[in-house]
Amino acid sequence: MQLFDSHCHFDFDAFDGDRPQVWQRCRDAGVERMIIPGVSEPRWSTLFELVKGEPGWYAAVGLHPWWVAEAEMEPVQLQRDLAQQIAAAQLQGNPCVAIGECGLDGAIVTPLTDQEPHFRAQLALAAELDLPLIVHACRCHSDMLRLLKEYRPARGGVIHAFSGSEEIARDYWQLGFCLGAGGTITYERAAKTRRAFAALPLEAVLLESDAPDMPLAGRQGQRNSPEYLPLIAAELATLRGISIEQVAEQTRLNTERLFALQ
Repeated sequence: MQLFDSHCHFDFDAFDGDRPQVWQRCRDAGVERMIIPGVSEPRWSTLFELVKGEPGWYAAVGLHPWWVAEAEMEPVQLQRDLAQQIAAAQLQGNPCVAIGECGLDGAIVTPLTDQEPHFRAQLALAAELDLPLIVHACRCHSDMLRLLKEYRPARGGVIHAFSGSEEIARDYWQLGFCLGAGGTITYERAAKTRRAFAALPLEAVLLESDAPDMPLAGRQGQRNSPEYLPLIAAELATLRGISIEQVAEQTRLNTERLFALQ
């Protein structure tokens, strides 16, 4: 069984003390590859340095809505700086696989009206560079769908940590966006999201840990880890009434297809 973690913040400080040990446990559990999305400018260059030493790790870069306020850069500068960072990494043989994590969050202090111009800049850059998007969408599905319908990103992307209804999930899928299944589906109270992942085409689903965040049921308050991805795969298999091997194989193929990885 080969699992692909499509979204893990393995560059975060939470893993500084034992990153090699965690990765070894991941490999032992069948987690062989992961995508690490950058969230703010200070992390972009160090992220590319981190993934350079491990062939199973891939970098994406973007400005997460939580960091928009402190970034203090205009959207045009954001687009330019991201493009320069991606070009520099490419020259060093370390290509960027996606734009993100970026998006909108209706649950934070920064108004959506302040977040949207920065997200638009990243939507435009994804089109310019022909890259998929890793999208954060929290309490903003109508606004997010409006923007994705406006830009129609050719390479699509993934709605990270999706926790909405089947109807909303299918709206994203029709626009070329996969849905990221993470720890949320392990909570019985997340009935709406569990129903969505049970009903969606399996070709629309990616697995993700979002570690060190989004802990699984029973692990609240603990550091999440990509080594627990098999538990998410097992829960998805149970919800769909199929084998964990089928889940692992199809979600791996989905991730490889979306991010153009072999």
